[in-house]
Amino acid sequence: MISIENLHKRFGTLVALDGISLNLGPGELFGFIGPNGAGKSTTMKILCGLMRQDAGDAVVCGFDPRTNPNAVKRCLGYMPDFLGVYDDLTVDEYLQFFAAAFGIPARNAKRRSVIDSVLQLTDLTEKRHAMVDSLSRGMQQRLGVARVLLHEPKVLLLDEPASGLDPRARIELREILVTLRQMGKTLMVSSHILSELGEMCTSIGIIERGKLIYAGSLEQALAKSGAGERVAVTLEAATDQLPATSPQQAALALEGDPRIARVTVEDQNLLVDLVPAPIGGRLSHHFLIEKLVACGARIGSFTPRGVRLEDAFLRLTKGALN
Repeated sequence: MISIENLHKRFGTLVALDGISLNLGPGELFGFIGPNGAGKSTTMKILCGLMRQDAGDAVVCGFDPRTNPNAVKRCLGYMPDFLGVYDDLTVDEYLQFFAAAFGIPARNAKRRSVIDSVLQLTDLTEKRHAMVDSLSRGMQQRLGVARVLLHEPKVLLLDEPASGLDPRARIELREILVTLRQMGKTLMVSSHILSELGEMCTSIGIIERGKLIYAGSLEQALAKSGAGERVAVTLEAATDQLPATSPQQAALALEGDPRIARVTVEDQNLLVDLVPAPIGGRLSHHFLIEKLVACGARIGSFTPRGVRLEDAFLRLTKGALN
């Protein structure tokens, strides 16, 4: 659905894209990760025909945006990082306007059916007659998604769709994107909220200074980064009847083990960062439980948290966030 081969783009002396290549298929939800100015928005603008590359090829649904822009527009929906809305329209009027722009006829039931469908998908049916400026930021983002779905595109490019949303709105948006993925659509989603991407994406790409330094599965990215798994352990406090090792003493007992990278004490909790596991494997937690029990600690809870996507991103980009 999306094919990018050796894509280059410069703005004067600034290299925006430096030979990136990427292929995305149907039903793929691709998380595009990178610091500001890394090249995410430039890539999306080239794919939807708003900008031309200096060299290389970009193909969407088998069409080149440079030579067949109308065909690309028919199969692609693009939501930029700044969502412009017409505040003095109702939600229904807003969608009617863009449906007309997409050429969806009003004289039969087609337009009404399409609008009803996207309102239901984005959970905005009850807001049909509400003014756009009365919607929350999260609802306006969902309205933006509804707008780009009107012409039933096969490919969606969403640039920072979760920016500025509260946790509840992010969850609601994530559920919509997962539903679209399950419908077989190809999605490219850029974001700085890395944990959100980790929970919904089938693959990710990490771009820095115009270079795509990784593209593939999340599991392989975590392994390649050298970031290890984190385990949260809550220890029971000692009582007169049941003595127990303090968290500080337990941390000392764990230090020096080659399988442990770092131990952090927070009140009665231990945050244990394990060394990276080999690709395709994982470290057993049994040794950690055995060491804690052996030193006299009483374990209240033991929660493996997995590898944090933020840690993997920082390692793969060498921490260059500015």
